[in-house]
Amino acid sequence: MASRRRTGPSDEVRTTVFDRDKHRCVRCGSGRNLTIHHRVNRGMGSSREEWINRPHNLLTACHECNMWFEDHPRESYSEGWKVRRPMLPTEMTVLYPDGRQYVLFPDGTRAAVTAASAARSTGHPTREVATFPQVAPELR
Repeated sequence: MASRRRTGPSDEVRTTVFDRDKHRCVRCGSGRNLTIHHRVNRGMGSSREEWINRPHNLLTACHECNMWFEDHPRESYSEGWKVRRPMLPTEMTVLYPDGRQYVLFPDGTRAAVTAASAARSTGHPTREVATFPQVAPELR
């Protein structure tokens, strides 16, 4: 019997995401029953885009919040826990339990976004900041 093709992130990427998020759910801060959440949905049968399983598209979430993201799409999209296509994950900040917004990068790092920098780039504070560093197409 043939083994199933793995469509999720590699173990290395999962570890990177858990480490970046300090092994805590990005919504509630819990350290229990953690899983990986895709900000841009993979779609039926996974996706062909390489970036879909990269750290900037992935969050640490507890099982309860992972289900909550799907049940509360309006809040999930507005806080950056989910991202609508055609927007890319690097174009939308994420609200963390510390109350700060972060931009996530393909290498697994994150950077806090201040209200001042958001206002400077868009004219008013917002979660969608258009002037984040450009990500090379091969990293998207």
